[in-house]
Amino acid sequence: MKRGIPLLRVLFTCLFVCAVLSAAAFADGSHDRTQVGHSITVGPDEEINEATCFGCSIRVRGHVAGDVTAFGGSVVIEDQGEVAGDATVFGGDLRLDSQVKVAGDVTVFGGRLRRDPAATVGGDVTNFGGAGWMLLIFALPFVVFGAFVWLLIWLIRRLLRPAAPAPA
Repeated sequence: MKRGIPLLRVLFTCLFVCAVLSAAAFADGSHDRTQVGHSITVGPDEEINEATCFGCSIRVRGHVAGDVTAFGGSVVIEDQGEVAGDATVFGGDLRLDSQVKVAGDVTVFGGRLRRDPAATVGGDVTNFGGAGWMLLIFALPFVVFGAFVWLLIWLIRRLLRPAAPAPA
C-alpha cells in the first residue's frame, strides 16, 4: 500500500504539470478577451485580437484585430474604434458611433442597431430586431418538444387501455 501512494502522487503531479503546460501552450500573445458576466472595455490606446462576452457588454474605443461577439449583452463601438472582423450581437443592441470602422459584417439578432451615418461597415449589415425572433428561437423548440411528449403519452395510454368486453 505504501508503494501505491507515491506512485499516485507522481501520477497526479505529472497530470498537473501537463495541464499547466498545455494551458500555457494554447495561450498566445494575441490578447483575446472572453468574459462571462463582466463587461469588456477596449481603451483608446489598446489593441486586442478578439472580444467575446456572455451575459455582458463590450465597449470598443480602440482596435480589435478580429471579431467582437456578445451573447445577451450590448456592443458599443465609439470614438474612432475599429473592428477588423465582424461585429455580432445576439440578444442585445449594437451602437456604431461616428467615425468608427467595422471591416467585416454587422449582425444584430434580437436587438436594435443604432448606426451613425458616418460609421463605416465593410461587409453586410443584418438586423433581426425585436423580441419576436428570440421568442421564436427559444419558445418554438419547447412547443415542438411538448407536442411530441403529449403524442407519446396519448399513444401509451391508448395502447394500455383495457379492451371493452364484447356484448353478449
